[in-house]
Amino acid sequence: MPREIINLQVGQCGNQVGSEFWRKLCQEHGIAKDGRLEDFATLGGDRKDVFFYQADDEQYIPRAILLDLEPRVINGIQTSDLRNLFNPENIFISKEGGGAGNNWASGYTQGEAVQETLLDMIDREAEYCDSLEGFNMCHSIAGGTGSGMGSYMLELISDRFSKKLIQTYRWPGAGERQAFLQAYKEVPRFAANGGMELLEEFQDAREVVTDLSNEYAACEQPDYITRQMRM
Repeated sequence: MPREIINLQVGQCGNQVGSEFWRKLCQEHGIAKDGRLEDFATLGGDRKDVFFYQADDEQYIPRAILLDLEPRVINGIQTSDLRNLFNPENIFISKEGGGAGNNWASGYTQGEAVQETLLDMIDREAEYCDSLEGFNMCHSIAGGTGSGMGSYMLELISDRFSKKLIQTYRWPGAGERQAFLQAYKEVPRFAANGGMELLEEFQDAREVVTDLSNEYAACEQPDYITRQMRM
């Protein structure tokens, strides 16, 4: 019996990494970029059904949900060589299209505002599974959509599928801060998805505050906040 895995791609980074993930899976399983099986793979005994399901026309479709609050990256996927691979019903782009502005709270609240739409997509994809194993999620914690909407998605899935496995692939890794407020965003992401005990995976919260303070103090053109912190 297959143990299916649903992949969620959230935000710019999540969808960029996710599209490459599916390229590699298609190569590994002998699936063309339009979802058709390559001739050499017809006799294979591999488990394509873990990450793909087969439609009525025998096309293999990824168990994938693509989410973003601005259209650029997903539009790029829809016009790329992978344009015929994904189920268009599993693609969500915010109608406003303005993104989250590198703001965790904006990403979280925008995700919360479309909860029913997101749940419909997840539930529909889960119904295609005979024995759902769990979820993968690709996202960044340095921006707004991947960190904020990603946090909300993890919370939503944990409540809806409490007995299923949830694995996240986040970028950047520890010690690779790419955005000024990244350290700040790591705290609510994990506090919202499993309790404060998960914060043990990070440095002490005081170190986060110290890092932020030091970066403000090092600004060549200090603003009002910087001056207040130096007082």
